[in-house]
Amino acid sequence: MGNLTPQQRNIVLPSLTIVMPVRNESRFIGKTLLQLINQEYPAERYEIIVADGMSDDGTREIVLVLAQQYPQIRLLDNPKRLSSAGRNVGFKNGLGDYFLVIDGHCYIPDNQLFSNVVNCFAKSGADCLGRPQPLDPPGLTDFKKSVALARASKLGHGGDSLIFGEYEGYASPVSNGAAYARQVFEKVGYVDEDFDAAEDVEFNYRVEQAGLACYTSPTLTVRYYPRENLRGLFRQMTRYGKGRRKFTRKHREALTLNQLVPAAFVTGLIGLICSLALYLFSGPYIPLLLTAVPYGLYLTLVMAETVRITLRCGVKHGMPIPAILFVIHFALGYGFLKEQCNRIFITIQHTKKTI
Repeated sequence: MGNLTPQQRNIVLPSLTIVMPVRNESRFIGKTLLQLINQEYPAERYEIIVADGMSDDGTREIVLVLAQQYPQIRLLDNPKRLSSAGRNVGFKNGLGDYFLVIDGHCYIPDNQLFSNVVNCFAKSGADCLGRPQPLDPPGLTDFKKSVALARASKLGHGGDSLIFGEYEGYASPVSNGAAYARQVFEKVGYVDEDFDAAEDVEFNYRVEQAGLACYTSPTLTVRYYPRENLRGLFRQMTRYGKGRRKFTRKHREALTLNQLVPAAFVTGLIGLICSLALYLFSGPYIPLLLTAVPYGLYLTLVMAETVRITLRCGVKHGMPIPAILFVIHFALGYGFLKEQCNRIFITIQHTKKTI
């Protein structure tokens, strides 16, 4: 059985529950499920729970057809439609000793993932496992490849994130925790269903705060697909920005300067535009120069990263990098500020009702 040791082959293996929260993934769900079904692990020792957020694009029909062929697959409803609620559907209904979260739109690079999960839990004694999640599956378009390069760069993601690395060992689960022993839920509860994004970050933060050990390994790598265009990337990053603000509002002690930088970027950009308007109408304006300096530095950093990627990967991948990085930074800040403004509006409305 692949990477399983001789001793493991002669004993009853741990049971696995694969939790797959999805909504409208008809283009990819079939391939992803078959990659899981083809894992070298006894069929009777794992189940795949597809928690469907009431899809209307044929996703459910695809899952049901595959479930007739492979009894390991279970389709359960997720009426709340959110990924956070979908995770809980799997966590609460799963029968496994270990739970592994897999999205409906990703690429499993080999057939040893389940065996590697079991081995990592056994050798580490950890309660949680983390994994790299690079954006480099096969068959990417040139633009998707550019998005992957930008997201993996130092300007494209947090410096403390492990999702693009090859580190193996004990580490914080916050950035990449994805597999859990059953007892984790008994100790920290379930996923907060108020979250529409960053629900995994919030849950993993509670895992870490509870003192539970996390072990990360490149043998658990799952490859994700980048967004197809700038519009899709903007929507994704906006959701992440909103999720970050919800997370830091719930856990104020977790707020860091890095999380505030995108919001400051957007706020400063608004200030720059206002300063430019005042300059055009009233002549020389000192605040315009002061506001423009940080963005001149930002532009320099972006162009330096663009040149680096171009020299390494070619012009066709380097040309979109400035626009992609700008969308990442602006959308994260926009989402963060939008969530904050929504919270302020809700607070004002609640205050009016209580007066």
